[in-house]
Amino acid sequence: MLAVLASSWALLLGIMLLMLGNGIQGTLLGVRGGIEGFSAAEMSYVMAAYYAGFLMGSRLAPDMIRRVGHIRVFSALGSLISAVLVLYPVAPDWIAWAVLRAVIGFCFCGVYITAESWLNNASTNETRGQALSLYMIVQMIGMIASQALMNLADPAGFELFILPSVLVSLAFMPILLTTAPAPSFESTKPLSFVMLFRASPLGCVGMFLLGGIYAALFGMAAVWGSEAGLSVSQISTYVALIFAGGLVAQYPIGFASDRFGRRRIILALGCAGALVTLAAPVLPLTSAVVFALGLLLGGIANPLYALLLAYTNDFLDNSDMAAASAGLIFINGLGAIGGPVLTGWLMVRFGPSAYFIFMGVLFLALAGYAAWRMTRRAILGTPLPSGIAVMSTSASSIAVEAALEAREERARGRAEGAGR
Repeated sequence: MLAVLASSWALLLGIMLLMLGNGIQGTLLGVRGGIEGFSAAEMSYVMAAYYAGFLMGSRLAPDMIRRVGHIRVFSALGSLISAVLVLYPVAPDWIAWAVLRAVIGFCFCGVYITAESWLNNASTNETRGQALSLYMIVQMIGMIASQALMNLADPAGFELFILPSVLVSLAFMPILLTTAPAPSFESTKPLSFVMLFRASPLGCVGMFLLGGIYAALFGMAAVWGSEAGLSVSQISTYVALIFAGGLVAQYPIGFASDRFGRRRIILALGCAGALVTLAAPVLPLTSAVVFALGLLLGGIANPLYALLLAYTNDFLDNSDMAAASAGLIFINGLGAIGGPVLTGWLMVRFGPSAYFIFMGVLFLALAGYAAWRMTRRAILGTPLPSGIAVMSTSASSIAVEAALEAREERARGRAEGAGR
């Protein structure tokens, strides 16, 4: 682990600074939107625009990198991110914000693809698993720490918009000054959606529903907090605990899924998510309750991403896994675009509690579909230990493909050890 850190510290430091900048801007916009008098419906379009831009970036950024190279794409997108971040307070209009959020989503997708391919190229087969673990930890630390920055200044001013712009600008220094050579770029052509659905209906439907859950949970968290009358400190702590819950729960849930079957764990998490979200509207919004909800929902929702990826790959040949994962990420992005819009519309009609009810319905749908699929296809035998590739939900297809390679290395190593 120390050897990996020594060889990749510049990339990891840059990624952490990127997550600091990206993490604060989502929460800040939700709070500032309430100050500007934007409705929950208007803010839902602003938040959904990020996922639309991210999805577009996943399709266009690889071609950009192939044509002009990693360094030029990285520098151009980074400069654009820094510029957009300081434009929000200059243009306090929700339509302008939606356009800027789409640009931010596009740019961050391209930046992630560039950084992750660089990190993957700097790793060997023996160190790839450790490098990806460090990558996920650094991402989570950056997102959690970013929420503390919300309390450094008044969200009604300019300072909190300038801060992430500076952090993003600084993030590119260690990455662009690293001596590691830029890798050649090869993107994976995804499987057709028909073939992907035939391989794993639960993986496809689950990823679509989970996209809506994630987009509502993360994208609309600050909007819900503002509508519910929470303080800036309460909102930022709630968002931070969502990520902290995911960081803590990823490995225990992955361990359980290796031994008890992925579908059972998916069903259990869907039921748990529905229970928590549908009970939330009747609970008093004290700080303790809000923080507990953030921790629980993060611990339930975050691991489902890796579980659905792993479950789908259990039915595929090794040669198809990377392509299938790229398709699942695209399906997840499609679901994410509609999540904030539907949540915002429901909040306008039924109040802030609709934030939880919307997620509860999706959790119920996921649990119900998982239970139905268990009657349609026999449960696979117990997967090999370490069969799950634990990943952050903001990772691009590059990191997911690398995680799958590391997963296969672990599985082969354990199989060889068992055969001796």
